[in-house]
Amino acid sequence: MNLIVIADAITWSALLISLGAATVLSVLASLKPKRAYIWFATGTLGIALAAAATTTTAAPFGLAPIVVVLGLATAAFGGSAAAGTALDLAMGGAVAPGLHGGIIVTDRRVDPNAAPGVQAPERRREVLRGGLTIGVLERIASAGAIVAGFPEALAIVVAVKGVGRFTELEAPEARERFIIGTFASLIWACAAALVVHLAIS
Repeated sequence: MNLIVIADAITWSALLISLGAATVLSVLASLKPKRAYIWFATGTLGIALAAAATTTTAAPFGLAPIVVVLGLATAAFGGSAAAGTALDLAMGGAVAPGLHGGIIVTDRRVDPNAAPGVQAPERRREVLRGGLTIGVLERIASAGAIVAGFPEALAIVVAVKGVGRFTELEAPEARERFIIGTFASLIWACAAALVVHLAIS
């Protein structure tokens, strides 16, 4: 009996410490984009997930709200850095960032008023503006849905985001960035929410 109590205490301690570390590292990765922060956050989140999967007792009194807050904070802050890292790895910095959280794309449309043989000047514009804010809201909604036991809401979140961005996805670089960023962000949020769900259910 005492061994079970000790094992549970160790498991819950590992869960709280690793999830707390993941939260701190996620906030740091969001405020100071350094790739090392998100890699360490990924490792500590993995430890938290393993600890949550091995808990055999319900959350001790008062710990469930702490786990929920830490999990949601990790989902909200770390997802931005996770998406940014995935985009850097996939695109190698080939897409220029915009001033408002979007990307700069070049329109290569033909000007119908231009003389034959004269190429229309290229027009540069920013698309996917406000991506950081939308990403935070998306991750909070996704993580909250999983914690609440309603994972079907993920389909609604993705659908709303896709419909809202539809007109901006004509440029290939915008489509690629949208898909990679959304998947990386959602995977991060789902992993953080799964820690909470396993720990408190």
